[in-house]
Amino acid sequence: MIDRRTALKSLTAGALATTALGTRSQLLAIDPFDRPRPANLKLSLAAYSMRKYLQPRADEAVKMDLFDFVDFCAEQGLPGAELTSYYFPEDVTDDYLLELKRHCHLRGVSISGGAIRNDFCSNDAEKVKQDIEHTKQWIDHYAKLGAPAIRIFAGNANDQEDLSVTLARCAKNCELACQYAAQKGVMLALENHGGVTARAEGLLEIVKQVDSTAFGVNFDSGNFRESADPYAELAQIAPYAINAQIKTEIAPAGQKQEADLEKLVSILRNANYSGWVALEYEASEEPLEAIPGYLKQLSELMA
Repeated sequence: MIDRRTALKSLTAGALATTALGTRSQLLAIDPFDRPRPANLKLSLAAYSMRKYLQPRADEAVKMDLFDFVDFCAEQGLPGAELTSYYFPEDVTDDYLLELKRHCHLRGVSISGGAIRNDFCSNDAEKVKQDIEHTKQWIDHYAKLGAPAIRIFAGNANDQEDLSVTLARCAKNCELACQYAAQKGVMLALENHGGVTARAEGLLEIVKQVDSTAFGVNFDSGNFRESADPYAELAQIAPYAINAQIKTEIAPAGQKQEADLEKLVSILRNANYSGWVALEYEASEEPLEAIPGYLKQLSELMA
C-alpha cells in the first residue's frame, strides 16, 4: 500500500492547485503519530503565563526571572516548565543556559519545551532568511537545555498571492528549519496561531507538505477563534501533536468563554497523545492567584 506521503509526492502541481483545500487536508495529511495506549500526559506550565511578572510594562519593575519561574513550578509540584524565549536575557550565553539547566535539575523540574517568534510565510526572502537563522539559534539554545520541542509559528496570508503558494512556502521553510533541528535532537511544533493556521485545514495543509521526522503540531486549545466549534477543530489536529498547550478560555466564533478542561484533555487522550501538556494562562485574574487552581484541576484530569 502506498503511504500518504508517497501519494502526495506523486500528485502533479496542477492537481494540487485544482483540488479543494478541505479535501486535500483530509486525504493527504501525514499519518498521525503511532502511539500506544494509554496516553501518558505530563503537566507543565508555560512561562508565558507569567508574562506580566517576567516582562512588565516600562513603568513597572521586573518581579520574576526564569529562575524564579522554575522555582514556582517546583513549588506547585510540577514535573515540567516551558521556557519561552521572550524572557531570556537579550544576550544568551552558554554559561546562562547551563546554569539554568542545572537549576531546573536541582529543583526536579524538566524543561518541557520552548517557544519562539518567527514568520515562515513571508515572501521577503531576506526576512525569511533572518527568521531561519533566528530559529537555528534557538534550536542550539534549547538543545543545550535539553528541551525536546520548540513551538514555532507559520505566519499570515499574503493578499497578493494565492493561499496555496503561501502555504507551500511556509512548509518549505518549516522543512529547512527541521533539517537543522533533527541534527540537534529537537523537534519543531507548528502552532495553530491565527494567520494561515487560524483553521485546522490551513494548519494541516502545511503539515502534510513537510517531510521531516523532527516536525509536528503544537496543539493550542485557545486559538481556533474563527470556528463555531473549536473543539472539533482541535480534534482534527490532535493526532499530529508533539506538544500541547491548554488555555483556560476558548472562543467559539470569537466569543470568549470558560474552557471545558475535561473535554480538552479527553481530545488529547482520544488522539493517543502522549507527552507534555502545558497550561498557558491568559485570563484576566491575577496569575499567581489563579494558576495554582487550574494546575490542580488539570493534574486531577490528567491523573
